[in-house]
Amino acid sequence: MSSILESEQKCATGLDALLFENRYARLPAPFFRAAVPHPLVGAHMASFNVELGALLGLTAEAAFQRAFVDQLTGVSELPAAQPVAMAYAGHQFGHFVPQLGDGRALLLGQVRDKQQQLWDLHLKGSGSTHFSRGSDGRAVLRSSIREYLCSEAMFGLGIPTTRALCLIASREQVYRERAEPGAMLLRMAQSHIRFGSFEFFYHRGDYDNLRRLGRYLLEGEFLHLRDTPAPYLALFGEVVTRTAKLIAQWQGVGFCHGVMNSDNMSILGLTLDYGPFAFLDVYEKGHICNHSDHQGRYAFQNQPEMAHFDLACLATAMLPLIDDDNEAAVTLMREQLAQYWPQFNATYRSIARSKLGLMECEKGDLELWQQLLELMDEQVDYTRFFRALGAVPSSTSSTQGTHHPQRNEFSDPLGFDLWMYEYRQRLQREGRSDEARRTAMALVNPKYILRNYMAETAIRAAEECGDYSEVDRLLSLLRNPFCEQPEMAHYAASPPLWAKALQLSCSS
Repeated sequence: MSSILESEQKCATGLDALLFENRYARLPAPFFRAAVPHPLVGAHMASFNVELGALLGLTAEAAFQRAFVDQLTGVSELPAAQPVAMAYAGHQFGHFVPQLGDGRALLLGQVRDKQQQLWDLHLKGSGSTHFSRGSDGRAVLRSSIREYLCSEAMFGLGIPTTRALCLIASREQVYRERAEPGAMLLRMAQSHIRFGSFEFFYHRGDYDNLRRLGRYLLEGEFLHLRDTPAPYLALFGEVVTRTAKLIAQWQGVGFCHGVMNSDNMSILGLTLDYGPFAFLDVYEKGHICNHSDHQGRYAFQNQPEMAHFDLACLATAMLPLIDDDNEAAVTLMREQLAQYWPQFNATYRSIARSKLGLMECEKGDLELWQQLLELMDEQVDYTRFFRALGAVPSSTSSTQGTHHPQRNEFSDPLGFDLWMYEYRQRLQREGRSDEARRTAMALVNPKYILRNYMAETAIRAAEECGDYSEVDRLLSLLRNPFCEQPEMAHYAASPPLWAKALQLSCSS
């Protein structure tokens, strides 16, 4: 009888049914160090991403089983998994660090979803590894909730990102600035390989494994480039394009990453490693969301340039794959890297036009956009302004009114009126109906973003009361950020005054 019950419990977890392939663990030892998750005291499932779980055939009913949590946290074995801590290096705040690696994370393995797509299952906060550099390898509940929510928020916005399958909380105390409850996050992505993965081998002079890493990508995520005449050059070119488009999307929604080190940059052009991130409340081009960034290296307006810097680091690390003649390799890579700014600018201008409700391209569009941002700087809520802009009529003769709802927030309302006059003239030249424009703008200007105060509210309820209902509520809200969701309308209001006092650091 006990064996039958044990068998039923095993099936209930769902994890044993996953089709593990573990391609990464088949690479040689320099790519990783084997490790196992360290159990958390009082670990329990706090929230499960049902929509993402469905891709793998996992249900909330299974996820909240004790056996499910035990297998993820190392209390019991997940038989098909081959957990490893991935090795990489990186430029941190502009300075090269030769060995970083997964200091508080583990790649459990790679699994197939129902469509046979391969996914990494990547634990964060699973305990110390070879790469922990003296740290405990833990994550706090605060940062885990923030990443859990923001990765899904970015997915809802249509921005490439890692995602999170579940949030596991605990009673274990972890020390950062203060004692805080520890937690684990199970992340998913097609790959967690970073720019720094290439840097790790290049700066050691280990070109054999550098080439092996390149082949690994060409046999997997970049299979479509494998048979091109210069596959590694094409691979870098695609990374340039993906990264340029990603950063343009960040700028378009007012997202600040906070720590754009090269080890936090995804080779697939995904938003990776959510630390002290923030979405802009009031538009502020010089906003620094990370209070550990004392020089403002990763300020909002600097993000495009920092991505270019990181790509240059990657280009250097890939030189041995391009040509045996170093000068020839440098020339070829510079040509590819030079495509970054045209790609970024084209994507960003397209986003700007869409946010303004413009279909066609005119010479003065970029100037119109930049004039608006200058007027908004440190004055006007970025998300609320553009959501409301769609309702502004193209003609002042309309009975809907003549002013934008946030007009009084501008320090130069007359300057804004002049801008609005030029904007209406531009709309009238296109001749699109206000209704059609309003509908189109609502599809690109989100009503809801993950504001810091929203995450903080969910964190306080979780820490103080063990209540994760706000986490689940926000997860549902942010999955559909462009929809009205009338019952959730209060989340689209201006943030409370106390939100201005919130500060984020690298431990966030």
